[in-house]
Amino acid sequence: MGVRFIKIASVYFAIAVILGLVMGIIHNFAFSSVHAHINLLGWVSMALFGIIYCLFPNAGKTKLANTHFWLHNIGLPIMQGSLFLQILTGNGGLTIGIIIGSLIVVLGVLLFVFNLLNNVRSS
Repeated sequence: MGVRFIKIASVYFAIAVILGLVMGIIHNFAFSSVHAHINLLGWVSMALFGIIYCLFPNAGKTKLANTHFWLHNIGLPIMQGSLFLQILTGNGGLTIGIIIGSLIVVLGVLLFVFNLLNNVRSS
């Protein structure tokens, strides 16, 4: 599971860097919050999840870890895609997508914490 998180983290890193590059080239930083969230929730958080699951393989082998992986990777694109479209179009109705995506990510993070609390032991 750790390797899966690390690999997908690198994809989010590339997306965030490309978005940052495009914003810099066109001198329009309206999507800075999307850029920041993809970096923090995509690149940094997922890389850390991956490293933690590699360091504690018992936690990484659980159904909780698998569910966490999918919740995070479903919720984050919904949340950030909705935010991107809301900024792009000014459509406030897209707030529901941001909320739903955020709740999915939060649920995944809570499962991660629960998983660690139950499956990580000091040696």
